[in-house]
Amino acid sequence: MAYDHKSGMDRKNIVAFSAGILLILCAAFSGCTGVNDSGDDGTAAETPSPASTPASTVTPEDITKSAGEVVDANSIFAFDLYQKLAGVSSQDENIFFSPYSISSAFALVYEGAKGDTAAEINSVFHFPAEIQDLRDGFLEINSGINAGDPEYELSVANALWAEKTYSFLDDYIKTAKDYYSADTTNLDFINQPEESRLAINKWAEDETHEKIKDLIPQGMIDPMTRLVITNAVYFKGDWVKQFDVNNTHEAAFTTASGKSVTVDMMQRTDEDAVFGYMENDDLQMLKMPYDHESGRELAMYVILPKGDDLRTFEEGLDSDRLTDLKAAIAEKEVKVFFPKFKLETEYSLSDTLADMGMPVAFSDKADFSGMDGTKSLSISDVIHKAYVDVNEEGTEAAAATAVVMRLTAVMDEEPVPVFMADHPFIFMIEDTDDGNILFMGKLSSPA
Repeated sequence: MAYDHKSGMDRKNIVAFSAGILLILCAAFSGCTGVNDSGDDGTAAETPSPASTPASTVTPEDITKSAGEVVDANSIFAFDLYQKLAGVSSQDENIFFSPYSISSAFALVYEGAKGDTAAEINSVFHFPAEIQDLRDGFLEINSGINAGDPEYELSVANALWAEKTYSFLDDYIKTAKDYYSADTTNLDFINQPEESRLAINKWAEDETHEKIKDLIPQGMIDPMTRLVITNAVYFKGDWVKQFDVNNTHEAAFTTASGKSVTVDMMQRTDEDAVFGYMENDDLQMLKMPYDHESGRELAMYVILPKGDDLRTFEEGLDSDRLTDLKAAIAEKEVKVFFPKFKLETEYSLSDTLADMGMPVAFSDKADFSGMDGTKSLSISDVIHKAYVDVNEEGTEAAAATAVVMRLTAVMDEEPVPVFMADHPFIFMIEDTDDGNILFMGKLSSPA
């Protein structure tokens, strides 16, 4: 007999998980909302037919309005969340997360939100005003990401995991499938919560090539869980301009608190070390592209402050300033000194997102009736995990494809600038075809 979600029993919770890995990024979002039996409850309006999947790579010239609005929304959210995390972090605490993973998961949550709940979610994530633009935008971007490239691995995946005795609206399940490629799997959260947790964690582990393990901790899935929404992003790529491992040497890195730690410092000081570069009185910025053939163009942007007051510098950064900084970048020879580093982070984002402007979603006043036709669901947890490994070959220590390097700019008589990343810096992994920020972080202390 199916569980009656319209009864007066205790309110169900949505659990949200997001797992990310920097060039291996896995993001999982879990919702403890109604069950995912899409068979017989609810009659929402018919979902419009999804836009066709783009046949070719999206470029700044042909990116659609819908995709552009999603990219802009993700960029604003990325800096908003970064500022929030930086404001509560200790001086030497590293930051790393995937804004796109979190935005993707909450797009699926937003699809089922109504009233004040939807309005507050949109105030945090800045989604397009028209729901069809949100759907078409994510469909287009994800299609481009999953198109593939012989030189790197990049993928994004969504999934819904629902209590098998609980009924969701057909329209919600169909929209998740048509626009977000999110298949729905029925699990027995009520009688087998631990087995269900292990099944979801296995999906996250597989989607991130075993870089994100135990995404959902023991005890978080319980008989009150009704829906888990997961998103996973994975990237593994090699630098166009690789670093020679024989030139890597130990060097001092000064943390934000003034502590000196030893790092393995990579370097490129040859004439072929031509990178996108800009500098002003406050900072230096370096663009290090990843090798690609026919797919998306990806690059790491590194912002290196010149002053000692990192927090004040951070507070002046937002998506508009990033756009201005990138516009000033030019290709030139640069002597680059950059540390090898590996970061693993985990965030519980429920309180953070509530503080950013969406408290109702986590309360008994939440309205996710677009999922199940009732107001019995609310978010109980949002977990985000991320991993990044940067070395001489690229990001995420993988066997590198040999790269033939060539000089791409003619050097003049000006002194060659030195980019010495021996103190805290901010970095982003971005899809340079459309400006979408996939990962963002701060290296404060490599050791």
